[in-house]
Amino acid sequence: MTTQNRPLSPHLQVYRPQLTSMMSITHRVTGVALAVGTLLLVWWLVAAATGPEAYATAQGVISSVIGRLFLFGWTLALFYHLCNGIRHLFWDAGYGFELKSAYASGWAVLVATVALTLLAWVWGYATLAGATGTGAAGGGA
Repeated sequence: MTTQNRPLSPHLQVYRPQLTSMMSITHRVTGVALAVGTLLLVWWLVAAATGPEAYATAQGVISSVIGRLFLFGWTLALFYHLCNGIRHLFWDAGYGFELKSAYASGWAVLVATVALTLLAWVWGYATLAGATGTGAAGGGA
């Protein structure tokens, strides 16, 4: 048998990444991130039901700088997955397949993701400051 010098199937190193392909990959990654983040939420809820010591531990981890960064990333993943899911619903209905529409809706998803994430965090910190009366950081002056 002779082996012919046929090209291998094209892969990521052959094609230039496009907005649509990167958004598809990101949609899958954010789905996994949401599952992992939900485990953190479950841990926090179980700790709250277990008792004061367990809750204090969970709250300490979540309110740390790393915990807040993780929550910010989880919030970003949540809003991206939501907005891109709505985009897919329109595609399922047969709208937005034209290249111009696909790119416009892709950029709209990215803008909406950032805007909704920032709005949620600003609202959250404003609510926290109003509830404690001590400011967004939770500490006194």
